[in-house]
Amino acid sequence: MVIGTAWLFDAADVALLSFIMPLIKKEWFLNDNQIGLVSSITTVGMMFGAILFGYLADKFGKKNIIVITLLIFSVSNLVLALTTNVEQFMFVRFITGIGLGGELPVATTIIADSFSGHRRSKMLILVDSFWAIGWILASLLAFLFMPLYGWRFTVIATSIMALYTLVIRRHLPEQTNIKNKRLNLRIALNQIWSKKYRRATVCLSLLWFIIMFTYYGMFLWLPSVLIKRGFSVVHSFGYTLIMSFAQLPGYFLAAYLMGKLSRKKVLGIYLVGTIIGSFLFGTAQNVFMVVFSSCLLSFFTLGAWGILIALTPTQYPMNIRGVGIGFTQSIGRIGATIGPYLIGFSLSINLNISTIFSYFVGSLIIGILILVFGMVDNDQKNIQIEN
Repeated sequence: MVIGTAWLFDAADVALLSFIMPLIKKEWFLNDNQIGLVSSITTVGMMFGAILFGYLADKFGKKNIIVITLLIFSVSNLVLALTTNVEQFMFVRFITGIGLGGELPVATTIIADSFSGHRRSKMLILVDSFWAIGWILASLLAFLFMPLYGWRFTVIATSIMALYTLVIRRHLPEQTNIKNKRLNLRIALNQIWSKKYRRATVCLSLLWFIIMFTYYGMFLWLPSVLIKRGFSVVHSFGYTLIMSFAQLPGYFLAAYLMGKLSRKKVLGIYLVGTIIGSFLFGTAQNVFMVVFSSCLLSFFTLGAWGILIALTPTQYPMNIRGVGIGFTQSIGRIGATIGPYLIGFSLSINLNISTIFSYFVGSLIIGILILVFGMVDNDQKNIQIEN
């Protein structure tokens, strides 16, 4: 619950950005290309934050570092409300991204270090399910709070995370604060690229790239894409809530399947489901198909994210787990940066929606090939080592 709530606020921040983008576009007279840069700059910060704080968590203790990342995220959101132009907005979002990107791998290692076997996989997916609750919270703020008070006061409201750091500090057990002050970043990176872990590092980095490219590319731009296609349903509170609630059963089914099938098989199922959802959304011609395909995308894309979170920490031993997660997710952030910018650029040159969504279908097919022919699940070996 403690870690999951931190995840919730991270998701709310990412989701709110998708609702804020149309507002700052109108306020500062931005074009699609500029909006693509705005949505990408946060993920650039997350790329740096993931590898930096993943390493610092292994070195100075996860409990200390997760508090620092949450403070960075909270204070920068407070400053965001004071920005007066797009350049200031982007700079602050970059700092916010450093905190966000650092929090996720550190939180993942805390859960991974606390459990083992199938229970660890289930707990990691259930913690990640708080991401869906964060989207629901963001939807409530966007439709009920933002129209009355504006986007600036809305981001100030999310800064209450600074108070939540006190809860984090008090309730996380000391065993999550094991330190290894002798750990050197260069040596740790050499370890995850050693012969023993190289294959896992390559495959996980590529899978994270594809998952984040797909997720951020689609979900940060879904409202704008639907508006361009003339579907007024995107403005409705009900549509946004349905999409958000569709994520939860995706997580819960994935957690259930963890004890029934291998992680590779479950992830493969979810990647295929995401391909189907992307194809149906890209070709949807009526409101029913828009809503149905959007729910499929939410169900499978977020579920695949949760499964990959369950898979990643099991590939590395505890002493370099933060670095391993941080590095592979930082490569994923490159995809998260390219995705939104690529859609913004594609829309600016008037490419049709079906062509744009073919980017995601193609990348997901590559992901399935990597999963089938490249990825080896070393969880049982690592459990034996830790035991």
